[in-house]
Amino acid sequence: MKNKLFLKISLVIVLGLVILNSYLPTVYSARQVLKIGATAIHAEILRVIKGDLAKEGIELEIIEFTDYITPNLALADGSIDANYFQHIPYLEQFKKDHGLDLTYTVKVNIYPIGLYSKKLESIEELADGATIALPNDPTNEGRAFLILEQNGLIKIDQEVKKSLLITPLDIVDNPKKLKFRELEAALLPRALDDVTAAFINTNYALEAGLNPAEDPILREGKESPYANVVAVRTEDQNNPLIIKLGQYLTSEKVKTYILDKYNGAIVPVF
Repeated sequence: MKNKLFLKISLVIVLGLVILNSYLPTVYSARQVLKIGATAIHAEILRVIKGDLAKEGIELEIIEFTDYITPNLALADGSIDANYFQHIPYLEQFKKDHGLDLTYTVKVNIYPIGLYSKKLESIEELADGATIALPNDPTNEGRAFLILEQNGLIKIDQEVKKSLLITPLDIVDNPKKLKFRELEAALLPRALDDVTAAFINTNYALEAGLNPAEDPILREGKESPYANVVAVRTEDQNNPLIIKLGQYLTSEKVKTYILDKYNGAIVPVF
């Protein structure tokens, strides 16, 4: 009798383990990992919504990059699921140059680019023959030249201007005979000792201890078309996890965080 009872109990335990075993993968698979590439300041903003996504069963894994090239290549080869570090013109040019099938989902913010100097207090002090450093990637370089033209310092070929991809060769009038030094964006803060002034993207300015709201002698306006976006592979733009990421990144919580944390240095666009 005892043997029969023991056998029954054993069967119940085994059956229970089989059922539990079949259930566990479902439970664990409900928590999905979303790998997002970002540069430092973008990563800060992503951390604001990490807990919110966790409540939705999405583990946000933030992979930080220190350059503007690797994040798109990593996205294209599937190493990450999305990235958040770049504006639309840069994304469009990069995917064209590298033959990548990428797109974007939501516009989040603008990082106004500014002209910084350790030698000048205002743009009126800019002398003839001054050397200005600027980003060497096509879109941010064009962005810098547009600001110089808006302030009457140069004149750009109007046909080229439409593309926003402006180089020193496209300057048709340079009355002050300004000289331009093209550098990788991340190196520009370190170049301030060697040039008259340098155009620096907001994320790199903040990392260097500069105040993008007060320090630039010239600054991009909020009407800028250079909104930073969440980039994805085109095939994934309707992925529910990507959509959920976009919803949280364009929430009131993120807008309030950006306004309070960066005090005008970074501007939300939603």
